[in-house]
Amino acid sequence: MPKNNPPFRADIVGSLLRTGALKQARAKREKGEIDAAQLNEIENREIEKIIKKQEEVGLKVATDGEFRRSWWHFDFYGMLDGVEIYELDHGIQFHGVQTKPRSIRIKGKLGFSTHPMLEHFKFLKAHTRVVPKMCIPSPATLHFRLEPKAVDAKFYADRSAIFEDLAKTYRQTIRGFYDAGCRYLQFDDTAWAYLCSQAELKKASDRGLDAGRLAQDYARVINQSLEGKPADMVITTHVCRGNFRSTWISEGGYEPIAEIMLGELKYDGYFLEYDTARAGGFEPLRFLPKGNKVVVLGLVTTKTGELEKKDDIKRRIDEATKYAALDQLCLSPQCGFASTEEGNVLAEDEQWAKLRMVVEIADEIWR
Repeated sequence: MPKNNPPFRADIVGSLLRTGALKQARAKREKGEIDAAQLNEIENREIEKIIKKQEEVGLKVATDGEFRRSWWHFDFYGMLDGVEIYELDHGIQFHGVQTKPRSIRIKGKLGFSTHPMLEHFKFLKAHTRVVPKMCIPSPATLHFRLEPKAVDAKFYADRSAIFEDLAKTYRQTIRGFYDAGCRYLQFDDTAWAYLCSQAELKKASDRGLDAGRLAQDYARVINQSLEGKPADMVITTHVCRGNFRSTWISEGGYEPIAEIMLGELKYDGYFLEYDTARAGGFEPLRFLPKGNKVVVLGLVTTKTGELEKKDDIKRRIDEATKYAALDQLCLSPQCGFASTEEGNVLAEDEQWAKLRMVVEIADEIWR
């Protein structure tokens, strides 16, 4: 029952708390006290440290912690052809706090030509002894985050008109990372979680999106993106309810979208949040097809530093096996520890303790 291919029995969603040295370097860069090359050297050094730390806690997988990014999604989107990051008059509203007032808009034909994150992945791969994992935002979230007038009509009639080129762009993205040596790629996605929330669906309708069609549209663009995926490449998704300074956006179980998400999407695995009652019960896992698809249970929260009790996690895994086979389940934290550079409200030693515990529990259950 041990698993030697991703997703692993003990896995990680992606982002890690930015170190003090990295935060200081970014502040100096903003003030013009160091140049881009100097910042890059510090990023390299800090990424090497956290790669080693992931290996030390026993993980079979390592990420770069998203240390070169400010956002889990906008940085990647803003480096695609035809997309730019711009200032809004408001940020994304979380419970009690807003993000920086930034978003993305379409200013040209979508495409993936020369993307800096290919080099980010190559650095990760060159410096780890375990499986290097790259995390990028999903095509569905790009569409969902677009404001009503964020698409230049010279290139696309409206937001829905981007889907064909968006899928083509992601096929190019997959090929680009594959050619760079990536065999484990993850699409991070908040859109599917919002489709579980009536409140968020209402907000989507207010922004002019056809909420009744979004699940079908997103299933189609994701599956078209995955067309031609190399057979030896694993592509998973992480479904997130929002993760900013330990707060969240949406609430609601997976029932409204589980049949489509688990049954129809061509992913190899799903990282699903299950750290609080906001995610509902395990019943939607009954839609996981028997076979090779895997659900990674996000039972260890990244929003607080308090370490869960092992027996509590084991009991919850046992509950999940009422709806999905144990051999099709894995364990991870519920989300990243720092979806934006600000990070969640916990200490670095608490972060590593949680990851170490995930490895220990997985060893005890599946070995």
